[in-house]
Amino acid sequence: MLITPSRDNLNKIVILNPKGGCGKSTLATNIAACYAGRGPQPAIMDFDPQGSTMAWLKRRPDSLPPIHGIAAYKKSMQATRSWQLRVPESTVDLIVDSPASIGHDDLRELTRDSSSILVPVLPSAMDIDAASRCIADLLLVAKVNRNEGKLAVIANRTRKNTKSFGRLMRFLDSLGIPIIAVLRDTQNFVHAAEQGMGIHELPPSRVRPDKEQIDKIVTWLDGWEARRRRALQITSMRRRPFSGVTLLRKSQASSV
Repeated sequence: MLITPSRDNLNKIVILNPKGGCGKSTLATNIAACYAGRGPQPAIMDFDPQGSTMAWLKRRPDSLPPIHGIAAYKKSMQATRSWQLRVPESTVDLIVDSPASIGHDDLRELTRDSSSILVPVLPSAMDIDAASRCIADLLLVAKVNRNEGKLAVIANRTRKNTKSFGRLMRFLDSLGIPIIAVLRDTQNFVHAAEQGMGIHELPPSRVRPDKEQIDKIVTWLDGWEARRRRALQITSMRRRPFSGVTLLRKSQASSV
């Protein structure tokens, strides 16, 4: 699994969960539609063999802001893999829709050079278990450093004031990873997907609560450069020798 070469200005957002049906494609398309409305044109890279994201792009009306699509699940003998997965130079926001059942090698490659990693989680025991294993693999296999601040979780298809919602939120709180949005269980996302649209492109009066949550996600994603700078500062401080030791040695030397 080859991803486009690293670019310092590329905001590479990976949406990851090994369990199918957790809402990765819905999340990817809504983030892409939000970035498209702001410009410049974003790109969406679909690794899921079902091709849900690419099918959504085909349904997208020409009157809406364009999104560059990359069908990464397809293999071609007429072009190199790097050429197939090329990202336009004008694109600064790349959303990667990952497949289910991803192996360790592919996990490392998929998350390499990512600016943000989003893990959507549904409120069921099976989904919570799958998300727990996914996050463990990200930390232990892909070596994602918590201090980098690039990993976040999203509670998806939730119904507040239910036992399953309470169980999900307790689990997410226990991870020590930021919960940046809570998406409700609503047909608004279904209606948007059927039309090749994002929540932001539906009538505002119908989707205000859902739009607010997507806005929270995008606001967090927009902070990727600041989070990267903080991580570099933390790493630099940890590598710096403790000045107190130097002062103590100088004091000891002057007293001899």
